[in-house]
Amino acid sequence: MIWEWLTNLHEMVEAERSAVRVTIIRADGSTPRGVGCAMIVGRTAFSGTIGGGALELSALRTARSLLALFAADTEPQWWREVHDFPLGPALGQCCGGFVQLLFERVGEAELCDVPIASSKDMLLVRHIKPGQPWRFATHRKDDEDAWPLEIRGYVRQCLSGTCGRDAALISDWFIEPINVRNQDLFLYGAGHVGRAVTKAFVDLPFEIYWVDTHPERYPPDFPKNVTKLVATDPADAARHAPPGAWHVIMTHSHAIDFDVCHTVMKHCDFGYIGVIASRTKRVRFVKRLREAGIPEAHIEQLQAPIGLARLDGKEPAVIAVSLAADFLLRLQEAGAQRSLPQTERATRAHDRQIAP
Repeated sequence: MIWEWLTNLHEMVEAERSAVRVTIIRADGSTPRGVGCAMIVGRTAFSGTIGGGALELSALRTARSLLALFAADTEPQWWREVHDFPLGPALGQCCGGFVQLLFERVGEAELCDVPIASSKDMLLVRHIKPGQPWRFATHRKDDEDAWPLEIRGYVRQCLSGTCGRDAALISDWFIEPINVRNQDLFLYGAGHVGRAVTKAFVDLPFEIYWVDTHPERYPPDFPKNVTKLVATDPADAARHAPPGAWHVIMTHSHAIDFDVCHTVMKHCDFGYIGVIASRTKRVRFVKRLREAGIPEAHIEQLQAPIGLARLDGKEPAVIAVSLAADFLLRLQEAGAQRSLPQTERATRAHDRQIAP
């Protein structure tokens, strides 16, 4: 995933002294994966994927043949090459598209300039020709003056949030996000459905805060993107959620469900609120929320039942998959909105408000 590969790169180079990062920098037509997807290849191991199949096998062979050409360097060389891969009969794939891969060798010398991880949003910026080091942009810096004006403008737009954070090839410069912040997700209830949700979300871009009243309800092992929050009053935990957090409520108690729902709507800056519920439960909750004086605009955002409406099934795994699909669509829409010019963004928002 985007936020892990720096750590994986360090581990690979420390274990094997050098590695090649293989990144899709161009993808035309039908391709297994898109621009920005990457894998890290060592002499005996690799991590990540560019889509599998013949393309990935060919990339692995190319990367390892290139590793064999280089001895360990005492000074950073920043060697890189670009290879074209038509996905047709020659490669044995029926996609029919075209992929351009960037191969970048990173040894111990280059690794000294590469951070292990960062808590800040960063962009990796570099020219695709060899010899130029990786630059990590977090804000405007003096060394940005050496970048072309078009690159500086795109970097600043990305970091300011006025455009999408997708990887992009611009005039032989490749720019990609490093540490895109996961969406904060507060999950209330460690029952069967809660457990299924954490399993389904293990490799998805969410930072999950799992709230329950009893520590024994939790499973012994946790995915790395899950933080356990034991709270006598789950509604109080909701008050500490960061702005824009998403809230999914599925506790063992209807009373606790309502208290959390009421607290989030009254006190929190929330991006999503959903309650596992029948339609009858939703009607009762809406009635009580209105009686409690919750603004209608907040009540209208309540998702109950949760997940995709057209996907039936009450099994925990089905609910979890439905919720994951719904959330990924919401993230995709949010990313598309950020990529729009400000005027078009406002127009679409207006259209949604007046739509019947």
